Formats: sequence, structure tokens, C-alpha cells
Amino acid sequence: MTDSALRPGAAGFNGVRRIPPTVNEPVRSYAPGSPEKASLKKRLTAMAAERIEIPVIIGGKEFRTGDIGHAVMPHKHAHILADYHKANPAQVELAIAAAVKAQKEWSQWSWEDRAAVFLKAAELLAGPWRDTVNAATMLNQSKTVYQSEIDAACELIDFWRLNAQYAQEIYHEQPMSSAGVWNMSDYRSLEGFVYAISPFNFTAIGGNLAGSPALMGNGIVWKPAATAMLSGYYLMKLLEEAGLPPGVINFVPGDPIMISEKVLSHRDLAGVHFTGSTGVFNSMWKTIGSNMANYRSYPRIVGETGGKDYMIAHPSADAQAFAVGLVRGAYEYQGQKCSAASRAYVPKSLWPAVRDAAVAMINDIRMGDTRDFRNFMSAVIDKKAFDKISSYLDDAKKNAKIIAGGGARGEEGYFIEPTLVEAPTADYRLMCEEIFGPVLTVFVYDDDKWTEMLETVDRTSPYGLTGAVFSRDRQAVREALVTLRNSAGNFYINDKCTGAVVGQQPFGGSRGSGTNDKAGSKLNLLRWVSPRSIKETFVPPTAYQYPFMGEE
Repeated sequence: MTDSALRPGAAGFNGVRRIPPTVNEPVRSYAPGSPEKASLKKRLTAMAAERIEIPVIIGGKEFRTGDIGHAVMPHKHAHILADYHKANPAQVELAIAAAVKAQKEWSQWSWEDRAAVFLKAAELLAGPWRDTVNAATMLNQSKTVYQSEIDAACELIDFWRLNAQYAQEIYHEQPMSSAGVWNMSDYRSLEGFVYAISPFNFTAIGGNLAGSPALMGNGIVWKPAATAMLSGYYLMKLLEEAGLPPGVINFVPGDPIMISEKVLSHRDLAGVHFTGSTGVFNSMWKTIGSNMANYRSYPRIVGETGGKDYMIAHPSADAQAFAVGLVRGAYEYQGQKCSAASRAYVPKSLWPAVRDAAVAMINDIRMGDTRDFRNFMSAVIDKKAFDKISSYLDDAKKNAKIIAGGGARGEEGYFIEPTLVEAPTADYRLMCEEIFGPVLTVFVYDDDKWTEMLETVDRTSPYGLTGAVFSRDRQAVREALVTLRNSAGNFYINDKCTGAVVGQQPFGGSRGSGTNDKAGSKLNLLRWVSPRSIKETFVPPTAYQYPFMGEE
């Protein structure tokens, strides 16, 4: 028997396999008395009482460097949940080598066998791992139970299941063939390794940034966010249990500057999958550009970055619906979403009703420990974020009008009150700059300035991630769709500007918000393959002459 016959994916199966039918994972309610609430509460108590050790994981092996960082509760920042080891430069090199080595075999697996690993991971997360990953996200990232459930559980399950479906569609897309010829497309993995850099605010993003290129046959060096280390570690262990081979994804916590310097200068860098700040992404792109002569091939650069997301109401809008959209869009997960509502535009005729409704809801919001399921909000992620957001509140107290909230207290946890600010002008600082916290700034415009205000919305920000329009006038909706076409990669009509669902609203923006490769769609997966066109001629010609060369 030949070696090729023994390769994973080459053994006995005749038939065109199809993945199981895919639907979005149902969101659990965690209502009082429900079994899922009791189960999660028990896991939260157990994990809060632990202090685990998180190693560097390279090629399936664990490394402990002794250079320690701490994973804490942002809502109780003296409480340490885990001590994590930071990779040293030699281990970064080792992770690159492990990813390149693993890719050689992993890319030879049939796509169905690779997909089976992630489909199993999705089932593990939907079942026995759900409480653990949710609890880690709630404790270490200060997400409420609902925010964690829709992120760490449902969205990541959807990513892993639907990515397998999209991969199936890609691999089944083949060219036409003429008589006597068989044309084929071979969707190769990239030559080298992919560098995945994930943020703190979505557990699902970490699982997808590393998972989507891995599904397509690539080897990964994954640098998780320091402030989301607990959930990142448990995702890595979940993938190992699902059967992911050693070295396909390498878990490399540590100094982001050192790690990036090592990775971005390496000859085998094949791609970057990034979610984070625009400034960091711009710097990485510049570094890659300066190193182009050193790479084996042009690296694929995929990034989702910042946003200054807007909601605008037409005079015909439902004031109560708009107010609810503002409160949910701006304050869920403390405004720490790339998609969160950060600026709003309200006509004068609606402002009193919108303001009063929003203030009533803000005053009703409970904020505190995520283990208390009655809380709508918790703490922002760390002191750096707390200080930055507090500085914007100081500016608003001096130069604008705070309608609600405005308080900050950081003694026990990094708590920022949900804050509503009325701006003096449409170009006021808080209307233009990304804050990434629970601060929503509103500009009140004259009702007859609708068209002018749409143009202001479009040119105010360098970003282009999410936006929303509320109107009961269809002509106004049509005008907003046209004028604001390039201002948001995800646009909502009569709904808040957050809450994209995998498979329903593929997520991503352009301008200063990223490359718009749409996480949760076939478009993203196409970035992680390098197609090869193959032509097989069954009966090749045996003479060089063509018919046109015959005598007249």
C-alpha cells in the first residue's frame, strides 16, 4: 500500500459528502427556574473560586515561561481568575515552525475531514462546553449572561457550522469543461502560516479568526487578547478535544509588539486575520508593506477595525422605537462593540419624546457583577479603557450637556454609567471620535435639514462599519440608503445598529473600519485559499499543425 493511500482523507470513501443541514443556534433564555440558569450559575461559582494556570500551547505541547500575566474580573479587578504564561521570542519562532509543519499534512486532509473537526467543536460548545465558555466570558470579560450567550455560545457555534457550509459551496464550485477536456479548480491553502490576532470584546471572534483559515487548510499562530485570556484558553482546549491536530492552531499569549515583530518579518507569513484598533492595523499593514521583498508570497491581509457608528431618525420615525434602539445599541456590553451606537441624530420635533424615553430607560438600568443576572450592564474591560472613557466624560461636562449618567467609579470594578450627551454642534469631539464605551452623543437637528444631515453623517467619521435609519417614510429610507451607501458595511432600517447574526447579516465595514471581508460568509473563507486551475486533456493532439494551415 502506498503512503498516499494512508494519508488522512485519502482512505476508503466513495461519494459526495454533504455537511448536515445548518441553522442558527437557538439563544437560551436563562429565565428564572430554567435548568440552563441553574447549570450556568453553578459553573460560575466554581470557576470564580478557581485560579488556574494558562500555558503557551505550541504543536500540542504546553510551555510555562514563568513570565506571568493575570486574567482578572473587570467588575472586581482585584480578583484573579488565572495566571497566564507569556511566550518568549524563541517560542514565537517555534509556533511559526509548528504551524508551517502542521499545514503540510492538514492541508492534505479532505475538506470534509477538516470540517468534521469544527462541526464537532460546535456540538461540544452547544452542549458540554457551553457553561464553561460562557462563564469564562462573563467572569473575565464582564459580559452579562445574555451578551455572553449570543457571543461565546451562539455566534461561535454559528461560525463553525456555517463556515463548513460555505467551505462546501466553495469546493463544489468548479469551472465548465469542453469536449475531451476536464477542467478543475483546486482550492489550495495558503503557502506558509496565518497570524490571527483577536480582541477582548467577542469570544466568538477569537474562535473565528483562528478557525476560518484553519478550516481551509492553513496553520495558525493565534495571539489572544490579554484581557480575554480565560475564554481563549478554553476555546483552545475545546478544539483539542474536537480532534484538531497539534500545531494547526498554536496558542501564543504575550507581548503583542514582540510577537508581531517576529511574525510579520517571517518569510512564511501567508496572511493576517485581525480584529482590533484601526491604528494597530494600519501599523501592521505598513510593516508588511516594508517587508514585501522578504516574503514567499503576498500575504493576505484581512482586518475589522474601528467604528463611530450612527443612528439617525427621520421626523416620521417612531420615537419610542428609536429610543429603545439607542439604549440597546449604545449600552449593551458597556458599548464595547465595534458596532455600538456612538452618535445619533434626532429631529427637534422628536427630541423631547426620544430624550425622555431614553432617560427613563437609562435610569432603570442596573449595573454590577455579571453573576447577578438582573444587571443589564457591567464594567468596562480594564483601567486603560476606564481612564480613556472618563476623559471623554470630563470633556462632555465642560463642553456639552450631559442628559443622563456621566459617573465613573473604579475602586472595585471599572464601572462607567450609561451616559447620554447632547452635543452643541454636529462636529463636536464626542460626535466624531471613537470612544468604545457606554457614551452616546446626540445632535438635535432642524426637521427641514434631513437631507443636509444625511450628508453630515456620511462625512463626519473616517469609519464605515454600522449605521441605522429610523423612518416610517419610505422615500426617506430610500434617500438614506443612497446617501449613506458607503458609510456602513452593515446598515439597519428601523433597528439598532448592533446584533449581526452569522449567515443573516455578514459583518464588516470599509473605509477606516477594515477590509470588509465579511466574517461569517463565503467571502471571508475565499481569502484563505489560493486557487489552482487544472486542465486534463484526455486525448492530446499528436501533430503540431492546425486545420487552417491546409492548402488553399
